[in-house]
Amino acid sequence: MSTHGSQDTGGAPPAQNLDYRIAHLQDRLASGELGELGVRVEARGRTVLLTGTVPSAPCRDEILRTALEELAGVPVHSDLVVTEASSPDRAEELS
Repeated sequence: MSTHGSQDTGGAPPAQNLDYRIAHLQDRLASGELGELGVRVEARGRTVLLTGTVPSAPCRDEILRTALEELAGVPVHSDLVVTEASSPDRAEELS
């Protein structure tokens, strides 16, 4: 789980500014290579929660990097699950 600090939102009301930044992040995620993924981005008070399932750790890392870049200064919590399928390390025993 990742958590990062907060920042002054300038003259815009905090909720509107955060909603705008979340929408921009969602657009970036949808338009990139990661667009097929079902990652949800939700405002939870003054923090942002990322949820969903991703195919690999590098994919998760790229989503987090993009979110932290787009939402700089906003606390971001990640609950992204990696479902990377790996080869079994031994043969499966059948009864």
